[in-house]
Amino acid sequence: MAVLQRRADFLAANRGLRVARPGFVLLARPNGGRGKRYGITVTKKIGNAVVRNRMKRRFRELLRAALPDEGLPDHDHVLIGREGGIERDFAKMRGELSFALSRAADGKGDPSRRRRSGRK
Repeated sequence: MAVLQRRADFLAANRGLRVARPGFVLLARPNGGRGKRYGITVTKKIGNAVVRNRMKRRFRELLRAALPDEGLPDHDHVLIGREGGIERDFAKMRGELSFALSRAADGKGDPSRRRRSGRK
């Protein structure tokens, strides 16, 4: 499994399927035969560097355990951290990731977000 590092790959994944869970949002998008790849995004809204890094470590471990068996073949998977993700039980997050991956495999994403009006 490869790790997404280029911004263009993250932006492309943002145009893919979106499955929201309480602790994270999963984005999945076909990558044209490059295998299973993953990326993690945690913004400064979530907390300071210690909190963000802790969340990224948890996400990395979740993805390493789940993607080989449950991940979509030849897709990019991106996890975006949400506000309550750091306090959530790890076993509960593992179940939520399995659920999100199964929904993505069925092609059942959440409706797209509304665009903000008045954006500068």
